[in-house]
Amino acid sequence: MYLPFSGNKEKVMNGALSPDYAVGRTYLTLTRGLTMKMMQGLVITLFSVLLQGYALATSIVYDGFTCLNAVDSNDPTPSITPIQSKFEVIENVGEGIYRLSLTGGIPRFVNNNQNVCIDSATAIGYAGIPAVDGLPRPLTSIDATAYFNGQELIIVISSMYTDLSARGTPFLPFTTSSVFAFTNMLIMEFNPNLSSFNLKKALRNRGFTQTSESRNLIAPFQETILPSFNETARDTPRILTPVSNIDFLLQ
Repeated sequence: MYLPFSGNKEKVMNGALSPDYAVGRTYLTLTRGLTMKMMQGLVITLFSVLLQGYALATSIVYDGFTCLNAVDSNDPTPSITPIQSKFEVIENVGEGIYRLSLTGGIPRFVNNNQNVCIDSATAIGYAGIPAVDGLPRPLTSIDATAYFNGQELIIVISSMYTDLSARGTPFLPFTTSSVFAFTNMLIMEFNPNLSSFNLKKALRNRGFTQTSESRNLIAPFQETILPSFNETARDTPRILTPVSNIDFLLQ
């Protein structure tokens, strides 16, 4: 007796599928599981292959659009200018730790909002040494650090942004630029079926510092230092969950 099964005829013996068919189905299930484990192992290998201490050009990328409001972390409205967020492995430190190079920026989103843009301003930020650079200059890339255990990828990026508003006008109090220190932690999950990393959470914090001149002779300068100033002074870091899918593809 034969039964139609997905277009194929499988032989039945005494009301049960034949041993050959049962073995075939078991083999298929084991093969699928093995394929997923092999894909996971491949990703670990790609992150681990080294050339004289440095990883080969292995990266993950996310294509999107720049943020319409470059510096407002609460505004994820995208512009019409395309840009790519790219993390490239540059060194394997060992024990699952990697050094990365970030170009393009990182996805910006807020809770309960489907909009996503790529923050290419504050996420990469500025750097400068007066004797070398004069004024601080915007960077085109910045270092990041990652931990990958084969399933979960955690990336930490620290950057500094300045509004270059320092002034020394005669007869007016001197003030330095407003300087913001940003820390972004991205938590991703590896999807072996799509060879991608899905962004699950983002932990974001913004610190602030500024120095201004005072008329007080005892304390001629006033220094403001706030480790956390995301919306209000001395608030807490933000924990964000994207509403839209944000998938970084292996490249």
